[in-house]
Amino acid sequence: MLITPRLRLRPLTEADTDWWVRLHADDEVNRFVGAYSHAQAAARLHDIQRQWAERGHGLCAVELAESGEPIGRCGLNWWERFGETEIGWTFARSHWGNGYATEAAQSVLAWGFGALGLTRITAMIHHGNAASTAVAARLGFAPLREDVVLGRPCTVHALHREDFASLPVRAGFEGGPGRA
Repeated sequence: MLITPRLRLRPLTEADTDWWVRLHADDEVNRFVGAYSHAQAAARLHDIQRQWAERGHGLCAVELAESGEPIGRCGLNWWERFGETEIGWTFARSHWGNGYATEAAQSVLAWGFGALGLTRITAMIHHGNAASTAVAARLGFAPLREDVVLGRPCTVHALHREDFASLPVRAGFEGGPGRA
């Protein structure tokens, strides 16, 4: 589990299927990441659990630290096709604009570059997703290449470990993730 001043991140499991479907049911939320049927969500969460078992990382449920309310997802995803690890984030619309994506992603990046020893992490952002592009920029990502992901054009942004280490600590983050 990763802990930030306001959030807890825990590995997603198949027990999160109903919540995953609800999160992605909002048209504004799924505009860039797609909606899921119950069967599709269960299959995706099974794949996430497999990544945790095989690679030691995967996507996490993001919960408010005070209440335990799940508000989104953030974590690392291995793309065999690209041979790279990507960070991704998706949050419920009612929680947009609070800095949660940046806070959660900073924690995941610190974990990925630190404990996991990754040297580069990408962020694949579909064209037109200005909010995620802004989060990536705040985190220090820079455009790397254009590609197609899930049948749609995207810009692949990249962040290297040494560049992340040189970034100033963000207000409210207090220097890194806690471990519990």
